[in-house]
Amino acid sequence: MRLLIAEDEEDLAEVLSVFFEKNHFTVETVHNGFDAYEAATQEQYDALILDVMMPKMNGIEVLQKLRAEKVSAPIMMLTAKGETDDRITGFNAGADDYLPKPFDPDELLSRVRAMLRRGGEYRPTVLTFGDAALDCSTGMLSCAGQSVRLSGREFQVMELFLRAPKVVRSAERILERVWGWDSDAEINVVWVHISNLRKKLKGIGSTVTIRANRGLGYVLEAGDD
Repeated sequence: MRLLIAEDEEDLAEVLSVFFEKNHFTVETVHNGFDAYEAATQEQYDALILDVMMPKMNGIEVLQKLRAEKVSAPIMMLTAKGETDDRITGFNAGADDYLPKPFDPDELLSRVRAMLRRGGEYRPTVLTFGDAALDCSTGMLSCAGQSVRLSGREFQVMELFLRAPKVVRSAERILERVWGWDSDAEINVVWVHISNLRKKLKGIGSTVTIRANRGLGYVLEAGDD
């Protein structure tokens, strides 16, 4: 599941990112309303978490603009404000849920999962391509009864490919999408994770592999392609 977190408190955003990644979400974080709007209209997410009080554009304004753009992914609002009027404003603007700070991360996770279960944009928790299947709720990659658990980053890379298996992705783009644009990670970490995924696909007997297109990037390939 792809999740966008828009939170101007960078420490909190990092804590939430790590927490959701441990629970098998692919997470991207931004720290102001303008970047949240740009990300949500240029990429596809399963759910969004928006802080109300953000620079450049507040969360309510982002929410209103996204709904006007027909972005229908479920949206959770976070705010230090807990008054009824503020909650009504958020719901009237198109929010699916609302959680005042401070909050328990486990409650936030439960609420996000509940939004996904009831949301119109909910997508299957099992992604398939060729003879391989990835269970997004457990991080298990399987083929014909054989399975292997993926690490957090392996899961995020594999999910990225499975969401759009015919899309060729450069190593630089994978690094940005999985590790984050502001990460200190080097490009070789992408090569290592792709190598590990190839080995795990082969280990469970799958004919699916990650093929390198010289000068272009990587793409999934099934045995009968």
